[in-house]
Amino acid sequence: MQTTSTTGTSATSRLRWTKQDTTWAFSLFGTAVGAGILFLPINAGMHGFWPLVVMTLLVGPMTFFAHRGLSRFVLSSKKPGSDITEVVEEHFGATAGKIITLLYFFAIYPIVLIYGVGITNTVDSFLVNQLGMASPPRVILSLVLILGMMAIMLLGEKIMLRVTQFLVYPLVGILLFMSLYLIPEWNTAALSQVPSVGDFTITLWISIPVLVFAFNHSPAISAFSMAQSRDHGKDAEQKSAQILLRAAGMLLGFVMLFVFSCVLSLTPADLAAAKSENIAILSYLANKHESPFISYLGPIVAFVAIVSSFFGHYLGAREGLNGLIVKVMRGADNKPVNRKKIDVFTVVFMILTIWLVATLNPSILGMIESLGGPIIATILFIMPMYAVKNVPAMKKYSGTISNAFVLVMGLIAISAILYGLFF
Repeated sequence: MQTTSTTGTSATSRLRWTKQDTTWAFSLFGTAVGAGILFLPINAGMHGFWPLVVMTLLVGPMTFFAHRGLSRFVLSSKKPGSDITEVVEEHFGATAGKIITLLYFFAIYPIVLIYGVGITNTVDSFLVNQLGMASPPRVILSLVLILGMMAIMLLGEKIMLRVTQFLVYPLVGILLFMSLYLIPEWNTAALSQVPSVGDFTITLWISIPVLVFAFNHSPAISAFSMAQSRDHGKDAEQKSAQILLRAAGMLLGFVMLFVFSCVLSLTPADLAAAKSENIAILSYLANKHESPFISYLGPIVAFVAIVSSFFGHYLGAREGLNGLIVKVMRGADNKPVNRKKIDVFTVVFMILTIWLVATLNPSILGMIESLGGPIIATILFIMPMYAVKNVPAMKKYSGTISNAFVLVMGLIAISAILYGLFF
């Protein structure tokens, strides 16, 4: 890991862009671009082109300001090197710390389980449908894939970042290529659909949670912020914001170009059919156009997206579980704990539970979206804004329009998912 000394250097040289910054930007990009992007065009484009334009204008600021707020929260600790679970306890007390750490864990852990299912299904489908092989025993295939991803995580942060960078570069290239490849298929069906004011408002309302999911890279923010604190000291907040802005810009450009290209190459009726069939957008395109090219490229996109996103989500889930165990074992007496044993337990627990769920192959994506969404919005959008008002170390960030924007969008995200549950 490259380090930057802050002694005797100017502010400009301290904050100049480095190769390590590029690696982190791509790592955050990879965390966000998971399997969700393959369903985002369906959810975001079903009601036509014009709501999608407004979503594009909203999602860039939403992504940057929300993740910058969470990064600032992690960096607000008086104790250098504190992760998000420790910062929560420092600012809000032991009881609130346990509750928020529990929420943090359950916002991320189910997504890790889903990636275990997703990577197994993707590889199995590719082996059977594209390579013409017999389907291998699921219990063995899932174990091999999970151990492979976990082995990279256990090799350390630097190796994980290198592998993520290796995966994300082709992912960016493929997304761009697919977006351009679909241009000859563009039509005006989505542009001609003009919803009423009521439908337009409802569409935006219920689409905000989809955008939160698709652009969320909060699971990696704690580890990312700790690394910036270690490498840049007092300039960590500025450096973090610099990298987060680049990551948000990459997400906005590449992801929304892909979404627009998919939406314009299909009709609203096609998107509704894809949603009813519960298949990814590339799968629907391959079926509709009977394109061997897309049928081969689709699984590759899904595999790279899932693996790159798994790494970032695993970091968050591990951090949450470790934090919970430490808080329970330490107790009110603040007893010392053996962190190495806790790390070993967490690794074994993660492997066994991801393997079990991947083998059973449950259909729990809807439950994850309905239960995980409000928790993610609470931690990513609401908690940092609450801290700005109530934590002395965060008060210097108060009084900006961006804070009000993040708070409002967080409340909308929570209310929209609750609307979907009850109406």
